[in-house]
Amino acid sequence: MTIPTITAVQLAGDATRPLLVVGPSLGTSVTTLWGETAALLGDRFHVVGWELPGHGRGLPTTEPFTVAELAAGVLVTVDKILAERGEEGATFAYAGDSVGGATGLHLLLDAPGRVSAAVLCCTGAKIGEAESWHDRAATVRASGTPVMVASSAQRWFGPGFLERSPEEGGALLNALRDTDMESYALVSEALASYDVRDRLAEVTAPVLTIAGVHDVATPPASLRAIADGVANGRFVELDGVGHLAPAEAPRAVASLVAAHVGAAASVTRGTATSGTAAVTGSAYDAGMTVRREVLGAEHVDRAGAKITDVTADFQDFITRYAWGGIWTRPGLDRRSRSVGVLTALVAGRHFEELEFHLRAALRNGLTKEEIVEVLLQTAVYVGVPAANTAFGVANRVLNEA
Repeated sequence: MTIPTITAVQLAGDATRPLLVVGPSLGTSVTTLWGETAALLGDRFHVVGWELPGHGRGLPTTEPFTVAELAAGVLVTVDKILAERGEEGATFAYAGDSVGGATGLHLLLDAPGRVSAAVLCCTGAKIGEAESWHDRAATVRASGTPVMVASSAQRWFGPGFLERSPEEGGALLNALRDTDMESYALVSEALASYDVRDRLAEVTAPVLTIAGVHDVATPPASLRAIADGVANGRFVELDGVGHLAPAEAPRAVASLVAAHVGAAASVTRGTATSGTAAVTGSAYDAGMTVRREVLGAEHVDRAGAKITDVTADFQDFITRYAWGGIWTRPGLDRRSRSVGVLTALVAGRHFEELEFHLRAALRNGLTKEEIVEVLLQTAVYVGVPAANTAFGVANRVLNEA
């Protein structure tokens, strides 16, 4: 067994925060791929990246290895970091893109219980075909990594990314150009033999998979297959994104990572699911926990799937302040809060939001009869036309329940 030496890179945050380990894609450095996303996560996590051999700050190698051995090397490095933090043998959160995601899958499989939650971006339980990986390795050995730059510029990014973000795109392509060619070839050969499709059911930790709509290397179906195959998986698809989601959509990825890892941490700590919502942890973690409990995991997942770099800050604001700051207060139970929300939504004519808050009210313990009474009350104090529309929405929702 060959365990490659893995170099760690401190990206954001400090050791007072929970550890989040992030992994790169073939041909990238972890700093160019994850740097902006890590900066957005640094107020909540100690973000540490690892480098592939011969990539970025990683030491070159001439010894063949498998993806499983790569994962073993990552675990050795992470254990050193945990020891420095005084947390020997502790769990950690993980996020990785492409081969970094494949490495994450092997960590979940080969070191069960060590990864508390994982976010796997633009990857697969099998990536490509063995013959094409061996061909790529031979090409790079013959001509060096610069030969891959032109094709990677076409394959890596969603439409218009290089025009919108020339500096970020250029840094990623320069990292590819500077990668040690033998190390690149050896990672390619490791991917040629990588296939854990028949082992997905062994994964029990919470897994979020993030796909880029325009990713041709690991299309959305590959990420959906992982989410469907593991015991506790969720799938999100990002529009406008290709193969390098952390670089192409850093705010969206950061928001999704924070929500997924925070929700898993809240479940581990133990939270209230009714009454006054006595939730521990940060405002974001508490807010995401309550949001999922009140609105339902599927609704929140759909909202997460629609996050873009334009909407990510607003979603973060809503989670922290509406759900983490108001819904977690002890002064009212959730039934009472639902009564207040339904009344306010009718008064404001926010009937689209009324639909899912009617479902939330049922989830919070209000009966259909009690909801009808609330809407009758709005007819008197808000107005008959608004109540009439609200009853139309309620008729549909309550008859589905």
